[in-house]
Amino acid sequence: MNAWRALLAVSFLLLSGCLVTFKDPIPANEPAPIPLLGEWSRKNEWGEQLYLLITRAGSNVYKARAYVDSLDNLDSLEEYGFTVAHHGRRWYLSAGLPKSKGANFAIAGFELTTDNELVIYNLDVDRILQELEQGALQGEVVASGQDDGVLITSPLDKVFTYLDDQANSDVFIEVARYQRVGD
Repeated sequence: MNAWRALLAVSFLLLSGCLVTFKDPIPANEPAPIPLLGEWSRKNEWGEQLYLLITRAGSNVYKARAYVDSLDNLDSLEEYGFTVAHHGRRWYLSAGLPKSKGANFAIAGFELTTDNELVIYNLDVDRILQELEQGALQGEVVASGQDDGVLITSPLDKVFTYLDDQANSDVFIEVARYQRVGD
């Protein structure tokens, strides 16, 4: 199990093999909602128990530790730093990608439900490609070994204006739903 996939499909994002990436990360200007911190779990498509431990790593910087079965399973343990932002009615997170994925930044949406779930949303690559063609966002197609990805070069304020528009709510795809451990 690719723990990065657990994190970003925790999207934090690699379920389809193609990503929407960004040149710039979300600045560390805003604290995450307190209920985001803690341990979360879910079963993946192969029946493996996935865990996600989210902790504070600094001032408005957070760390996600993704692992399979137990924290002692060091072969599956992956750690990633991320920042968050709240725009309109949505929360977003931003994490740096490894060099193998272009060393840019992924942005995902997330929500904390009243049922004590953490729901992660990825950006729909096909929909973002359409937006590039129509000029709503600027960027370029990034060819990969699988499907094409997209590198958005629009400034983050323009990206958030686009994402916050209710007319664009279908640009998000649910990729993971975690339950708080202990509930």
